[in-house]
Amino acid sequence: MLDVNQIKEIIPHRFPFLLVDRVIEVEKGKKAVGIKNVTVNDFFSQTEYFNGQYLLSGALQVEIMAQVAGFIIVDLAGAEEVNCIPLFAGIDKARFRKTAKPGDQLRVEVHLQRYKARTGKFRAKSYINDEIASEAIITCVLAVGE
Repeated sequence: MLDVNQIKEIIPHRFPFLLVDRVIEVEKGKKAVGIKNVTVNDFFSQTEYFNGQYLLSGALQVEIMAQVAGFIIVDLAGAEEVNCIPLFAGIDKARFRKTAKPGDQLRVEVHLQRYKARTGKFRAKSYINDEIASEAIITCVLAVGE
C-alpha cells in the first residue's frame, strides 16, 4: 500500500494534478489498484456543473486511470531505467456510466494487456460502491530522462 508521499516518489504529478490518493495494490506486470477520494476541496470543484453540483469529469477519471497505469509501467522498468517518467499516450473505448461527485471514493483497477518497447496498453475500470463508473483502454509510454 502506497500513501501520497510514496506515490510522489514514483510518478511526477503534483498538486493540483496528482489525482491518486492511495495505491492499495501493485501486482508486478499485471495490475494496480488506486483510490481517489473525491472532495469539494479538489481544484475541479471550483466550478459548479449541472444545477450547482460538483462533478469529477470523465476526462479527469481517465487521467486517474492513466496515473494508476503509470505504477505498472514504472514497476516493469524497474532498476534498469533510471529517471523514467510514465506518460499518457492514448485512450480507446472510453465509457462513462456513473458520475463521481464529492463524497464518492473512486477505486481504479488497471490491468496490463501488453507491454513492448516501453509502451503499455491497459484495460482500466473505475468503481464507485462496486458499480462501474467509467472504463477505457489506456496507452502509456515510459519516457527515459537523462
